[in-house]
Order: sequence, then C-alpha cells, then structure tokens
Amino acid sequence: MENINRTTEELSPEQREIILATLKARFEKNMNRHAGLEWVKVQAKLEANPGKLWSLNEMESTGGEPDVVGYDEIGGAYLFYDCSAESPKGRRSICYDRAALEARKEYKPENSALDMAAAMGIEILTEEQYRQLQKLGNFDTKTSSWVKTPAAIRKLGGAIFCDRRYDHVFVYHNGAESYYAARGFRGSLRV
Repeated sequence: MENINRTTEELSPEQREIILATLKARFEKNMNRHAGLEWVKVQAKLEANPGKLWSLNEMESTGGEPDVVGYDEIGGAYLFYDCSAESPKGRRSICYDRAALEARKEYKPENSALDMAAAMGIEILTEEQYRQLQKLGNFDTKTSSWVKTPAAIRKLGGAIFCDRRYDHVFVYHNGAESYYAARGFRGSLRV
C-alpha cells in the first residue's frame, strides 16, 4: 500500500479523508446493517483512534469493504466486519496460521490468515460472528472464509471455514495448511 508509514501505522491526511468518505458512503448505503446508529458518532470515534482507522484502511485496501455491524454498549465500541460480497480478494490463497505455513514442504502460500489479520490490527471472524454477518446479507456464495478455529481442532491439525450455499451457512474443516484461490478470511475490528 502506498504512502503508509507502517512503523507508526498512520495514514496521511489525504488517506484519512478518502477512507472516512468511503466508510461514510458505505454506512449510509447499508443502514440495515446498523439501524439506529449515527455516522457522526462513528466518525468521532474513528478520528480519535487513528490506529483503528489505519486498520480499516488495510481492510479496505485488501477488498474487505468494512462496515459497522453493531455497537457494544458495555465496551462502548462500534463493531466493523468485512462486508464484501465474497471473501476479500487481497486475502485469498492463504493457509490458516504460521504453524500451517511452516509445515508445508512445497508450494507454500505467501501468508496465513492469522498472520495477515495480526499485521492489519484486526481479528479473524469467529463462527458466531460469521453467522451474525450472514443475517445481514448473502456473503461468500462463491468463495469461503477461514474462521477462528477452536484450539482442540487446531491441535489436531485442522482448521474451519465457512461459506453460504443453497441459502444456508455451512461450516467445514480442512487441514490448516491447505489453501485455495477462492478461500480467504474476513476480519472484525472494535473501535
């Protein structure tokens, strides 16, 4: 990504303007995702948290189309999820985590879902969050997304992913080291 100072995770003033305008337009276009919430309050939170705005810009630049999907009253945080119709294009063809990446002897993918999420300052969606997202629309009808895998499954070498087919959300398993051109991951961010 151009003009990002990765050591301080700050955007230039121009980049801040662009990402805020993008997020505002998406927020206003998709009010069903966040009924009762006001953009002016979301924007104030974003402007007070430049590191979070940087993470949202990373989500956007990799094709995630982040949007507000709720508000946590207890924690006082807005919840953003990747809301792109399909798994974000800039985050596909990756295995699940670093251990899986290192376990591959040949044809290694360039990265892993957990490493990419950490570098972006976001969390990978849990199965529960993925199901919540699917209540807001039809996502991953042609792709699939890795989701946070329970430790017991991961310990045995597996990882889980989800998609939507036949108007139903499915949860599947694969070896954590597997990767496919149509599988990426969706992230969440609390602001």
